[in-house]
Amino acid sequence: MQKIVPFLWYNGQAQEAATFYTSIFKDAKIISSNPQSAVFELQGREFYAFNGGPMFEFTPAISMFVNCDTQEEVDYYWEKLSEGGEHSRCGWLKDKFGLSWQVVPAMLSSVLGGSDAAGSKRAMQAMLAMSKLNIAALQAAYDGK
Repeated sequence: MQKIVPFLWYNGQAQEAATFYTSIFKDAKIISSNPQSAVFELQGREFYAFNGGPMFEFTPAISMFVNCDTQEEVDYYWEKLSEGGEHSRCGWLKDKFGLSWQVVPAMLSSVLGGSDAAGSKRAMQAMLAMSKLNIAALQAAYDGK
């Protein structure tokens, strides 16, 4: 049993959200669903979706972070998760339910925190100019190319 489980508050869209997320991620499934809530699993992690009403909305203060190994993964998750939502900067997006996601290449930490301080600064400047993150462009910025 997972000790800490994200609990997501929706305005009547819990089942729709669970279906949406489980259609995007591999190794995903809906564990249970009823008119008030849904429990689903993504990549071995459980999430609770609750139809709590309009009193609360998601803010970017909480986001889901998706580590991607390749540009193809970045592209896939970026397009799927933002469908019906909105793009933001630096790999951030909001899905159609208003939940924020960060779609980030795993290599980002190596260029932002690399041993070459000037390269890290260039990579940071490149990232700040991007919406969807581009692995080749981030690496080229770090390398000074």
